[in-house]
Amino acid sequence: MPRRVTPFASVVLAENPGVMTLEGTNTWVLRAPGADSCVVVDPGPLDRGHLDRVAAHGPVDAVLLTHGHPDHSEGVNAFARLVGAPVHAADPGFATARLTGGEVVTGGGLEITALATPGHTDDSVSFLVGGAVLTGDTILGRGTTVLDGGLADYLASLRTLADLPEGTTVLPGHGPVLPDVVAVARAYVTHREERLAQVRAAVERLGGAPTARQVVELVYADVDRSLWPAAEWSVRAQLDYLGVA
Repeated sequence: MPRRVTPFASVVLAENPGVMTLEGTNTWVLRAPGADSCVVVDPGPLDRGHLDRVAAHGPVDAVLLTHGHPDHSEGVNAFARLVGAPVHAADPGFATARLTGGEVVTGGGLEITALATPGHTDDSVSFLVGGAVLTGDTILGRGTTVLDGGLADYLASLRTLADLPEGTTVLPGHGPVLPDVVAVARAYVTHREERLAQVRAAVERLGGAPTARQVVELVYADVDRSLWPAAEWSVRAQLDYLGVA
């Protein structure tokens, strides 16, 4: 069943819990009070039961995609066919209408503004609507995200989010809703700067051009090893940022 979290946003949780997905992927259904139709953000995995549950809240005017990782996008084409709606995404491989940032998508009685926020992935997009921001995996509801894109881009995206009005609600791709994007974006920047200092120190200790795995073994020694493969993504981005081949 959907859970309403703001006057215009409800979440349908996909049944794909895991280390990377927390309780599962949050599929967001956006609808102005009294509107007959809606906009769906991140249909999630190719799980027909989940897609049918989301489609039941239609008609759907548009489908938005925060980024192309499969836990958000695998079901997008099937869902778009199911509901007969266009897909708005940064990656042209998914998009009926491509997003580059600044576009306004109308649907469900709402105006939704796309905000380019690369870093978690190169194609990451956030969406501003009604005093809230849908962040995909750029900001999670719990913990911090991994980097499958560039660190410089990610830090710039966090600072963009930190410049939004205080009290802007975070509707994340995984985990619970957060009350203030400004506070959490600033905390993410601090965390990234601290990790970068740790990686820099590890590189100096190891000497030469260490692998991401070697750095992870030092910097993430106190982290559950099941998370090390994901940590390697972020460390590779940090090594690239530092110019370490």
